[in-house]
Amino acid sequence: MPSFVIIVAISYTMNKILISIVGPTAIGKTALSIQLAKHFKTEIISADSRQFYKEMHIGTAAPSSEELQAAKHHFIRHKSIKDNYNVGDFEKDALQTLDALFKIHDIVIMVGGSGLYIDAVTKGLDDFPEVDQSIRETLNKELETHGLITLQNKLKTLDIQSYNTITIDNPHRVIRALEICIGTGKPYSSFLKKVKIKRPFKTISIGLTADREVIYHRINQRVDMMMNEGLLEEAKNLYNYKSLNALNTVGYKELFNYFDGIWTLDFAVSEIKKNTRRFAKRQLTWFKKNESTIWFQFETQQKVIIDTLEKLIL
Repeated sequence: MPSFVIIVAISYTMNKILISIVGPTAIGKTALSIQLAKHFKTEIISADSRQFYKEMHIGTAAPSSEELQAAKHHFIRHKSIKDNYNVGDFEKDALQTLDALFKIHDIVIMVGGSGLYIDAVTKGLDDFPEVDQSIRETLNKELETHGLITLQNKLKTLDIQSYNTITIDNPHRVIRALEICIGTGKPYSSFLKKVKIKRPFKTISIGLTADREVIYHRINQRVDMMMNEGLLEEAKNLYNYKSLNALNTVGYKELFNYFDGIWTLDFAVSEIKKNTRRFAKRQLTWFKKNESTIWFQFETQQKVIIDTLEKLIL
């Protein structure tokens, strides 16, 4: 559905505020979102594209039962890995949910680490030209024959900006960028958001961050915790569906290699940590593009963050 149709359907006015919490994985976004939801007596929209799937709980660090009870959440484990659900679907669903929530709340919280999904809600999706379907088919065959690194190198040559900002470990994203580059003869990044869509609500973006060593240490700790909580068994139960796009996800694809006898378990776990660290680096690169985001160190007292927000809202 075109973005302008979605906008026409929304009825509230610009006195409504969406507080968007961003930051790298394992930095503490979920805990902060719950505290803010409690303080402002409101609800939370998740913009983490892998927490949508009900079969993927441990490996996506989805909110626990206690956290879900502490504040009303939307878009958590509401889809199956077998469902065809993309960022365009999320944009439409999230805006409709916001329309309903803003009828009863002046403030809504959005939290997540998927930059494209956050931007879809706050800015709208970019418009890309149609390209020949055969290009994608050729790229998929190249992926099967030569592997992802070949496609990554091709994107690095054709569009270094996209190479440095998209989730480069996701074949779907790499192929999408490449098909635009090849089909139009122009970089994928050249089509990104020339005209911003005006949303009928104000967005305040806040970010949590830390020194790189701290982020990496927290990631390593989280992966160890996931393994202790049963990530291996969760991945084993999903092994038969490993070809689905939803499962081309850090934390699962490495363990699939272990099940296939390609890697030892210790090496698979070390690869989860390494790939999650790389993902966190790319998250920060994406989020830092938004110059209006107000950044806080992850140890900042929540009262300080709340006081800052209160002043911005007044």
